[in-house]
Amino acid sequence: MSQELIIPAVGESITEVRIGRWHKSEGDFVSIEEVLVEIETDKATLELPAPIGGILCEILALSGEDATVGDVIGRIEEVERPTSEAKETSQTPSQEDEQQSTQEKPKVEPRVMPSARRVLAEAGVPGSTVEGTGPGGRVLKEDAMRVAKKEPIAVSPPTKREEAKGSTRQATATARSRPESNREESVVRMSPLRKAIAQNLVAAQQDAALLTTFNEVDMTAVIALRRRYRKPFQESHGVKLGFMSFFVKASVLALQAVPTVNARVEGTSIVFRNYQDIGIAVGGGRGLVVPILRNAESLGFAEIERAIGDFAARARQNKIELSELTGGTFTITNGGVYGSLLSTPIVNPPQSGILGMHAIQDRPVAIDGKVEVRPMMYVALTYDHRIVDGREAVGFLARIKDLVESPERIWLNV
Repeated sequence: MSQELIIPAVGESITEVRIGRWHKSEGDFVSIEEVLVEIETDKATLELPAPIGGILCEILALSGEDATVGDVIGRIEEVERPTSEAKETSQTPSQEDEQQSTQEKPKVEPRVMPSARRVLAEAGVPGSTVEGTGPGGRVLKEDAMRVAKKEPIAVSPPTKREEAKGSTRQATATARSRPESNREESVVRMSPLRKAIAQNLVAAQQDAALLTTFNEVDMTAVIALRRRYRKPFQESHGVKLGFMSFFVKASVLALQAVPTVNARVEGTSIVFRNYQDIGIAVGGGRGLVVPILRNAESLGFAEIERAIGDFAARARQNKIELSELTGGTFTITNGGVYGSLLSTPIVNPPQSGILGMHAIQDRPVAIDGKVEVRPMMYVALTYDHRIVDGREAVGFLARIKDLVESPERIWLNV
């Protein structure tokens, strides 16, 4: 008995996925719950396990192809794992018998990929009449589109005049070419994650009234505090004390002081939240992802640093779960780790604010009438001007600045 391998529902509003790497090939034995293939969505990469144990007898969607929820991408024939005796028995027939059985196999019709099947169905073309160019003669979407559009494969021979012109153009191009130049172009499809990022960023700029305000923070006190307590903190909690936890705690207090930055627009209403779920932008294996620190107001420094470290490690392995990427009331992004000195981050809708951290640089600043060199960081707040006034945005950043420059105020909440 065979069982179909079907694309499951992978998250709210997600209908299209991309087939990632197949861990097994056709003819391989697979155990129940063993990972068969990776499925890429616009939020994360998921692993699809085998629903039964048996032989992967057919792969219907190759790596890199798009599929929709409910599509059949493969079939598994339910059999028991072969024993060593069965393997020896299967090897006893002579080579001539194997060759004869191979020659007597009936001709198999080309396999039509799901994406190609949809194109052919719309054009009313039977899949058996299409010549496939994919591995094993599979009919790909490109093959189906060629047939549906009736694009000729053969090209009429050029006339003598066209031949002469072509020869002249080729000779001119050859004379002008340089061996060391490389002007090739390559076309690569956007990943589901990159497409989602592009759509969200464009939507944010079209649907919201975005504005950015700036300030700068003297990092002297935080740097001194980290240097003083770095070793005992790591010995006590098993994690390093970074800058991000200070900005997360400062953001929580600033959001509580300016609640509109933590709110969202819903139609003609404003939804206020009395909790702070803060998204932390981290670089992943396939792009930037923003996992959420749930109830950041209740987390300590060690819990924040441990969670961020876990996010970063799993993002590099594409192991972030969909549930960890949804929601969020505010976002923090640290372009400073890549060397960014100043930027205007874009709000992650439907949130109303995002804090941008940047590189720390020694700069001359005026302190009590004297010029001193201090480690300074520019910070930026992009906000939705529909519900956040300029006064509130400036006050929010000023609160961040005060708390980070005097970190003892974070514990005292003053």
